[in-house]
This record gives sequence, C-alpha cells and structure tokens, in this order.
Amino acid sequence: MPRSLSSNIAVYALLFIMPFFMSSNIIFGRVAIEQTNPWTLAFLRWTLAFFCLLPFAANDLRTHMGTIKQQKTLLLGMSFLGMWICGAIVYLALKSTSATNGTLIYSAAPVVIILLEWMFRGRSIALRELVGIALAMTGVATIVTRGSTENLLGLEFTPGDLLFGLCTVSWALYSVLIRKRALQSIPTMALFAALAAGGALLLFPFALVELFWFGSFPATVQVWLSIAGIVVIASVLSFSSYQYGIKQVGAPIAGMFMYLMTPYGVGMAILFLGEEPQFYQLLGFIPIMAGLILATFPFQLLFGARKKGKTA
Repeated sequence: MPRSLSSNIAVYALLFIMPFFMSSNIIFGRVAIEQTNPWTLAFLRWTLAFFCLLPFAANDLRTHMGTIKQQKTLLLGMSFLGMWICGAIVYLALKSTSATNGTLIYSAAPVVIILLEWMFRGRSIALRELVGIALAMTGVATIVTRGSTENLLGLEFTPGDLLFGLCTVSWALYSVLIRKRALQSIPTMALFAALAAGGALLLFPFALVELFWFGSFPATVQVWLSIAGIVVIASVLSFSSYQYGIKQVGAPIAGMFMYLMTPYGVGMAILFLGEEPQFYQLLGFIPIMAGLILATFPFQLLFGARKKGKTA
C-alpha cells in the first residue's frame, strides 16, 4: 500500500462510510416530506444540527470567531449552497421524483468538482478524466430523460430530476469552496457549526412563510423520527466526515467517494421505501459509475505502488 494511503487509512475508512450517511438524507427526506414542507424541514434540520454540534464546537467557535466574522460573506454563500439549496431544494425535488433517481443524479458530483477545479483553479484535466466526465454526464442525461429520446427532444423532464441536477452543481461548488485557504485555520466542527447556523438563518424566513401559508408543522412520531435521522446521520455525521476528508485529502479525492452514494442510496430506497429499479436507471447507472471511476480513481497511486514493488 502506498505511503500516502497507509498514513491516511482512518480518513479513507471514514470517507468510505460517509456516502452511506449522506445518501440517508434522501431516504429519510422521502418519508418526512410527505407530511412536512421543504423549507420547514430544512430549517429544522440545520437548527437542530447546530445545537447538536454546539457542545463540541463552542470553544473553537469562540477562539476562531474573528476569522468567522471576517469570512462571513463566504460562509453565508456556502450555507446557501450546502444548506439552502442542498437542503430545501432536495426535499422539494423529492415531491416529484424518486429517491433512486435523486441518488443517481447526485452521484455525478465528483465530475462536476473536477470541472469546477479546472475552471476556477486551473486544474489540468487528463484525457481519461474528459472521457469519464462525458460518460457520467451521459448517464445522468439517460436518467433525467428516462432513457427516452422523445423526452429529450420534447424537453419533457421531471422537475424533481432537474432540481437534483441543480443540487449536484451546488454541492460541487460547496466542496470546492470549503478548500479555500481562508477557512483552513478553522477546526472542522467549528466550521461546520458556523455553516449550519448560517443555513438555519437563511432558511428561517422561508420556513416562517410556509408555516403562515400552510399552517402545518411536523406532528407525528414517524416524521420526527425521520427528522432525527436527518439531523444526526445525514447532517452531523455526513457533513463533518466529508469536510474533515476534504481538509485531509482534498475535494477531488473526497468527492470520489460520493459515487458510493449510488449503491448505498439505491439499496436503501429499494429496501426501506419499496422502490422498484427501472431499466433506464440501469442504463444510466453503468456510464455514471464507469465515468466516475475513470475520472476520479487515483490510478497513479496503484501504479506507483506496483513500480515500487518491482524495484524493491
């Protein structure tokens, strides 16, 4: 095993589990959104997540408050991307598409991260990455159009699928921004708590409008159990492990593990929600997975290990 991998074994193990935490948001959210409005659900998610994090992050928040205030515009922008869009809009999307479709589309985020790194940081893109990006995008297009050229030509897309596409781009932007040098001095828990607080702040007025307009609030044990799962598993565990992974190995490598959202998320949708896999989803799954592996897997580490073994 290469030194760079063996020295970070705990980080890679955490990143391997992270997509399970993350994809659970779509499963829990699919249940909760049946009786809850999207901005209310997202507001409850990030408010409760903040209070869960506060006991662990309070000291670091006080210590780094100067940096947090200095970077408040950046942090609020990231909260909008990661908590507002990838919160309320995900739940809104689940009203008109399946958890399986949402998971498959979301799994294309790593290739979007590569494109953004190229656009804004001058990252070079290898030929295999270009081919991988093309394959992954082909798979997403297959899912969005339900494998039908008529839907493509007639622009008949499910609104939920298109919203998940927006969330995928938003998540990729969030993943790139969290690597900015100005934020690296803030410990992971404190940074996450600040972002959760920003997300709750941005979501609050929209949740108030929903409460006033619809007059509904989560009232059943099933919904509150789903919200608890969203807060603890899909928020605190998933975001903190993802942000820690990004700090340790970078957004492109941490983002690579997101393609595990596909088997995790689809498996849970079939097991817990009773969703039946469709043939067009398989047609989209194959190029997405092939493209993601081709574009993001660190083959150079394996080749380096082989060469090192031969010379030893």
